[in-house]
Amino acid sequence: QVQLVESGGGSVQAGGSLRLACAASGYTGRRYCMGWFRQAPGKEREGVASITSDGRTNYADSVKGRFTISRDNAKSTLYLQMNSLKPEDTAMYYCAADSGATFVCYLNSWWRYDIWGQGTQVTVSS
Repeated sequence: QVQLVESGGGSVQAGGSLRLACAASGYTGRRYCMGWFRQAPGKEREGVASITSDGRTNYADSVKGRFTISRDNAKSTLYLQMNSLKPEDTAMYYCAADSGATFVCYLNSWWRYDIWGQGTQVTVSS
């Protein structure tokens, strides 16, 4: 059974950077579509970025040009580099895998993702 563990969250001032990591264990060897999602208090969960098994990426409009998703398949680790952070980026960030998808990721359909990490908090102060 695949398990995901996020790390790298924290508190930064606006304009700062953070790098989130998501380590997968119990990996079957099959490369799933993976994504980063976030949820702020009182708001719905939203897709931030996704990456296919062959490295194609997609981003929410709100983070394009600021965030970069990447994966190191050899290390079974997913990353999210976040630059130029804004207070509105404050949320709990989750990594997730869609075991039913490999070459097409559904960033706006968080319910498709069936493997989730526990989340890591990102707080951006103005």
